[in-house]
Amino acid sequence: MALIAPRATAGLPADAARNLAQSLQDSNDITVFVDGTVHRLPDQARDAVVDLLARLSRGETVTVSSVEEMLTTSQAAELAGISHTYLRNMTDRGEIPVEYRGTHRRIRQAAIMAWLETQKRQQGEADAGDDAPAG
Repeated sequence: MALIAPRATAGLPADAARNLAQSLQDSNDITVFVDGTVHRLPDQARDAVVDLLARLSRGETVTVSSVEEMLTTSQAAELAGISHTYLRNMTDRGEIPVEYRGTHRRIRQAAIMAWLETQKRQQGEADAGDDAPAG
């Protein structure tokens, strides 16, 4: 499923890991310099970079890889935490967009992530409604 071969990086030496850990402590601003040009990272990229740096600061070996955007129904169902039958039914109803490769369904990872975000938001609204006083 990886697009590019994963790259493993060994954990940092203790001094470097400690210095990085101190720099990350209570930091929410990650700025990247590319060829002398400053780039402020969007939230998702920042979170990924901070996670990577935090793991390195703990001396962990880190593997970075990319993930294919188009998923099989089984992969998409696993990502969403639902059965593949339920997922297929949702694609049949048009709740999640699907593309066909021959007779095989393929679902964009972004579509699953959007569906998960919608589910999370709806659950939050339902929980908030449960807390409202009865009237």
